[in-house]
Amino acid sequence: MKTQTINLSSYAEQNRIEMVDFYNEATEDYEFWSNDYNMHFGYFIPFKTNPFKRDSMLNQMNTQVLKRLHIGKTKNRLVDLGCGMGATMRHALKFHENILAYGVTLSDFQVKQGNELLKGKNGIILKENYNNTSFQSNSFDSAIAVESFCHSGHNYISLKEMHRILKPGGRFVIADAFLKKDETKLCKGGKYAYHKLCNHWSLEKLETHTYIKEKLKELGFKNIKVEDTSFRVAPSVLHVPFAITGFILKKLFSFKGIKRESFHNLKGSFYALLTGLHMKSFGYYIISAEKI
Repeated sequence: MKTQTINLSSYAEQNRIEMVDFYNEATEDYEFWSNDYNMHFGYFIPFKTNPFKRDSMLNQMNTQVLKRLHIGKTKNRLVDLGCGMGATMRHALKFHENILAYGVTLSDFQVKQGNELLKGKNGIILKENYNNTSFQSNSFDSAIAVESFCHSGHNYISLKEMHRILKPGGRFVIADAFLKKDETKLCKGGKYAYHKLCNHWSLEKLETHTYIKEKLKELGFKNIKVEDTSFRVAPSVLHVPFAITGFILKKLFSFKGIKRESFHNLKGSFYALLTGLHMKSFGYYIISAEKI
């Protein structure tokens, strides 16, 4: 049993190192995906968001995440756990003057460049591990994790830390891809795409949305809401092959080589599209709850 624990710990640490390297080297590529450096998928609303304009959907995802935080008019301390370049933070600060935003990431590149983008705004990005932050307990009114907890396998530790730093009555929102069934029950094609996705995007694993709900109850959250938003997210996922093709052509015409991390990013994007096609096995969910 001890040997297994060591192996799992070693795997998690190796994945963390690969994830940091990946984002240090490939983050700038995301400008091709989003002018605002949104490092996530989008949310489509008929007649409101333009399915042909990617940033329209990506920023709508930010809006939907923030909407579920129920932010009022009083001062609100917000933490983005795995903030990337701080796109969701900047979106929050644009529409809520009462927010004081903190973001955490392990990537030096994201800390430096993200803080440049936050200059003059009421927010800061810190180099922190969202599984073990230096923040005091009960210090935040709101917490978000947009496609970030997947990097540590939707670990119970991530949920526990989020619970610790939230104030009683504080709310959180997670937007991410989850399994609909246990990995052992995936079909061959689904399992192949899933393992390739995890490998190329440095994801420890994905959990089921039912597991997350159970753990949130155990931790002491209430008003837990699990929303399957797969069909809302699908139009932005369909942009993947066009974005990949455009990115490669841009590099070729500019006579610039494609970095190893960029190749991983491109392949990961392709397998994200493949996993999305296995709708009985994978789904995109927005999960929200309130700390008791």
